[in-house]
Order: sequence, then structure tokens, then C-alpha cells
Amino acid sequence: MHIAARAADDKKADDLVALDVSGPLPLTDAFLLASGDNERNVLAIAGAVEDALLEAGAKPLRREGRTEGRWVLLDFGDIVVHVFHQEDRQFYALERLWRDCPVLPLGLDEVAEPSVG
Repeated sequence: MHIAARAADDKKADDLVALDVSGPLPLTDAFLLASGDNERNVLAIAGAVEDALLEAGAKPLRREGRTEGRWVLLDFGDIVVHVFHQEDRQFYALERLWRDCPVLPLGLDEVAEPSVG
């Protein structure tokens, strides 16, 4: 999860959220949701996440949505990554659909900006 979240964050993904869906959905443990500003950004985020997970030894089971760049789904078994165009994320509202699932920490440590003065 942390590798995927870091890769998405590095490509300027917005609204990163990880949900533990292992209870209601026995096929996977977690969803990582991310948004991009436009189709190009969505594809860049999805590509970076996929590359990072492949480099870490994860095996992709399924990929969908790469031609449109509106909602890219990357299924790696234990984790399913959803990278949305912001408009599509609002429309499909997966957070609302899975609102009973616990939110997982992403492991993205915020680096404090140096103070001026």
C-alpha cells in the first residue's frame, strides 16, 4: 500500500485515500483511491503506481481504463488501485459506497517546509 501511495503522491495525485475492504470484499484487502487533474495526469499516476508495484515484485492481475484515462483500475490481488479523473471520482463516489470500511494510513510522512526568518 505504502509503495503505491508514494508513487501516486510523487506524480501529484490528489485526495489519496486507502480503505480496508477485506471484511466485505474477500477478493482483496485494500483499495487505494487517487485523483488526477486531467486524463494525462491520471495515466501518469497509474503508470507510476504500476511501475513501482512491479518493481517491488507485485504481479498485476488486471488493468482497465488506460485508453480513456478517466478511471484506471489496477488489480494487484491484495490491493486494487483506482485512479480517477476528479469528475469521475465525484460521480462514482467510491468513498461513499465503502464508507463503512476503515481508512488505512498511507505512510506518507509530510516533510515540514523550512521556515523563513
